[in-house]
Parts: sequence; C-alpha cells; structure tokens
Amino acid sequence: MWKFVIYFAAFQIILAQRSEIPEYIKQCRRGDPQLLECFKGSLEHLRPYLSRGIPEIELPSVEPFRMDALSLQLTDGPQGYKITLKNLEVLGASNFQVKSMKLSEGNEPFKAHITMPKLKIEAKYTSSGVLLIIPASGGGDFHATFDGVTADLTGKVSSSEKAGRSYLHVDSLSLVLNVKDVTMNISGAFNNNRILLEATNLFLRENSRIVLEAMQTQLQKRLAQEFGKLANQLLKHVPVDWFYSD
Repeated sequence: MWKFVIYFAAFQIILAQRSEIPEYIKQCRRGDPQLLECFKGSLEHLRPYLSRGIPEIELPSVEPFRMDALSLQLTDGPQGYKITLKNLEVLGASNFQVKSMKLSEGNEPFKAHITMPKLKIEAKYTSSGVLLIIPASGGGDFHATFDGVTADLTGKVSSSEKAGRSYLHVDSLSLVLNVKDVTMNISGAFNNNRILLEATNLFLRENSRIVLEAMQTQLQKRLAQEFGKLANQLLKHVPVDWFYSD
C-alpha cells in the first residue's frame, strides 16, 4: 500500500513538472544520439513565438526587429556624403533556419550557422554632403532588401542557480552576416525634387554593395546586442531542466 502511495505521489510530481512547461519550449531527451538535431528543432519551434512575442515573459516581437541608429560615411573629403539611419525596423528575422550548431563545452564558445531567405529594412534617414557633384543634404525614407542572408553566431554562456534551479545566461555574442543580393532606395526625400531623388537612387543602385559594407560592422554589432538581450530575456524564465523531457 505504501509503495503505491509513494509511486502515485512521484507520478503526480512528474505530471506537475511537465504541466509547467510552456508551449514555446520543445523538449529533447538527454540521451538522444541526435541531440543537436533536436535542439535545432527546438530553436525553429520558437519561430512563431518570436514573431508575435511572448507577453508572459515580456519578450517583444521580433517582427519588426527594431534598432536605434546607424551612421555611414560613404564618400571621403570635407563634403563627403554621409547618411544617418534612425528608427530602423528589420523584417524577416523570425523566418530563420538553423543549418548547424555546436554547443558550448568548457571554455569553448557555442556556434550556430543560420539562414534567412530575406530581410527588409525600413528606416528614416538624413544625409549631408555632395553626391555625384550634387549637394544632397536632406532626409526621407530608406528601404533595403537583403536576399539570401546567412549569419554565423558565436557566443559564450554561463549558468547560475536560482531557487534550486539552474539558468543559462548569454555573456557574449558576435555575429557575422553574409548577404547574397542587396537592393536599396529612398523615397519622400528632398521635397520630392526629382533630380536629387533620382541621383541618390542611382548611387544606391550602383553602389548598394559598398553601402552594405559601410553599414555591416555596425549592423552586426547592433544585431548581436539585440539578439543577446532577447535570448537572455527568454533564458531567465526557462530553467535548464525544462529543455529536457527526462
């Protein structure tokens, strides 16, 4: 009789633990020989939740993914052409696929290689300087589309104990972007002066790769910072044992 009571109590504890697992967590088995594949599936399981946000843990939607500002010096000289992008909104970040990953072991960092079919950037921009011999100071709306995006992420994590449970924290994260094709243009600029608008869009069409290279270092740094914040907002609410079903 007592054995039955003990087994029943243990069974109830297991059920209670499993019932607290939120729907955005896809669990894996510790002994699974394809554990990395399972973890890749768990990350991709998060996509719709990242897209719309998870209010119960105050995780904002990544559609759009917002950043504050980027400053780009595109031509040299005392009147070199400079663009400042503000209130950037990046669309498409939740539509990722994890191609490969390596877990952190000891002092070794974790690594992941992900792909995103398309990223779109919308921003407000201001410009100053001379472009194609034309004074081109002004402001308007900036639009960019990145096709065939890959990202290599490298980072380090630590763990801490809270209320008898272990939690992970992303201590550092770096990101390297590669973009297959890029298009850029502006609208609503220079009081719709056709000559200035066409000159600027001609420059962006013919030099979009150069503009991308000018923004890439800042963009990678800002994306890594924001991705790290999102990851830690999730991880501080998810104890390590929730990742496993056994």
